[in-house]
Amino acid sequence: MELDWQLIFIALGLAFLLEGLPYFVLAERMPGILLTLASRPPRSLRILGLTSIILGVLLVALGRSF
Repeated sequence: MELDWQLIFIALGLAFLLEGLPYFVLAERMPGILLTLASRPPRSLRILGLTSIILGVLLVALGRSF
């Protein structure tokens, strides 16, 4: 199985872009948002993370279907 390095770097670049975007756009509100997230119980954070993973997998599957 051959790795498609171009696709891996594109995906990694998009991940960095999407991770950094809220810090750039919401720089003034980000400390409050992070404090709110830090005060949530681990179960709530896991549910949020799992929801994000499922959404990501669905978006990748949708993108690959075109």
